[in-house]
Amino acid sequence: MKKIVIFGVGDFAQLAYYYFKYDSDFEVIAFTINKNFIKEKFLLKLPVIPFEEIESVFPSSEFGLFIAVGYSQMNKVRASIYAQAKKMGYTLVSYINSKAITWGDLSMGDNCFVFENVVIQPFVNIGDDVVIWSGNHIGHHSSIGDHCFITSHVVVSGNVQIGPYCFLGVNS
Repeated sequence: MKKIVIFGVGDFAQLAYYYFKYDSDFEVIAFTINKNFIKEKFLLKLPVIPFEEIESVFPSSEFGLFIAVGYSQMNKVRASIYAQAKKMGYTLVSYINSKAITWGDLSMGDNCFVFENVVIQPFVNIGDDVVIWSGNHIGHHSSIGDHCFITSHVVVSGNVQIGPYCFLGVNS
């Protein structure tokens, strides 16, 4: 199992922990968040480590990272943390739920999270740091830019280009 740390302590981070634990080859060993946001030392019985100290506790040479932050400021908060983690040398892991439908030619960047009941047709390109929530359809020959957040039950038809930093709301 590949050991990872999740950045975040909110609902998305807790969901990511659950999906990684029960539907992946990753082992979540801790959570991290900026020191001034830490309210509890443990979450789901795992330690919460200040992000400012993460390299000394969980070095990038041995541990991966997943940034489980929502769409605040049109995804710019998550993108900023993503850039910091990359600069620190962390491998940012991606996850595709086993109940999602994808094809072998899917091109997807790092720090992406694809929930269950998502259909991603052939010839789709997904950038870095993209969240695709449950029940979506991503049509053939489409492209999703970096740092996007697609909520539940979104339909993206074939040959659609979604630029970076986009947010697509429920049922759009």
